[in-house]
Amino acid sequence: MSEKALTPLEQKTVDFYGDALIAARVDDGHIYVSMSQMCSALGIDSQAQTRRIRRQDVLADGFKGVANIATPGGPQTATMLRVDLVPLWLSGIRTSAVSEAVRPKLQKFQREAAKVLWEAFQEGRLTADPLLDELLQSDSPAVQAYRTALAVLQLAKYQVLLEGRLQTAETQLVSLGDRLDQVEATLGDPGRYVTPEQAAQISQAVKAVALVLSKRSSRNEYGAVYGQLYRDFGVTSYKQIPSRRFDEVMNYLTDWHQSLDSEIPF
Repeated sequence: MSEKALTPLEQKTVDFYGDALIAARVDDGHIYVSMSQMCSALGIDSQAQTRRIRRQDVLADGFKGVANIATPGGPQTATMLRVDLVPLWLSGIRTSAVSEAVRPKLQKFQREAAKVLWEAFQEGRLTADPLLDELLQSDSPAVQAYRTALAVLQLAKYQVLLEGRLQTAETQLVSLGDRLDQVEATLGDPGRYVTPEQAAQISQAVKAVALVLSKRSSRNEYGAVYGQLYRDFGVTSYKQIPSRRFDEVMNYLTDWHQSLDSEIPF
């Protein structure tokens, strides 16, 4: 493989019915498993399988070198196959290509390997344990607690994903607003920013809020009020406030002032 080797972010050794398989989540976001270990477990020629994989575009696309894989001999670059492609690869292995003793294992690999390897990173399950699967069919208090814990884990995962998507959407909206302001500036809109008269009104309103705060804290609060205003409206100067937001800014400062001292008008 001439392409640059991927970098592992997390590595685990998964016990698959007595065979240790090294799997890694890498920097492209996918999970990969060691090809040589799978071939060794099935008693098949890894070089022949490598040639077969490289002849198939779909398989070859997920057949990568992963650097710095921890092995008993030290860190090495390992040839690994993307986990979601394992069933496709295994489906092309004829049962006649393996010994009769290995055929039941091949069927287990074909049915379960991809699922178990994926779960090792999603749920922390590092073994294909048939006894656990059997026990989970009961309705004991321990099984109910296990199912509840898994449900909570899944709910938390979906919540994290949802928050991430909402943050992304919010960032995109802010970016869109910034681009609109940039377009307006590029077009030379003379009314893009507040007028000098409006800027003076904003300045007086800020001073009124700061005066009340300063009486309470015995400190100069002008900078703090301006800083809060700039953060909330995404500007670095009150003179850069878009004219379309003038009323919004004045209402914001009026509400702030009234929340501090309703007796004193601007």
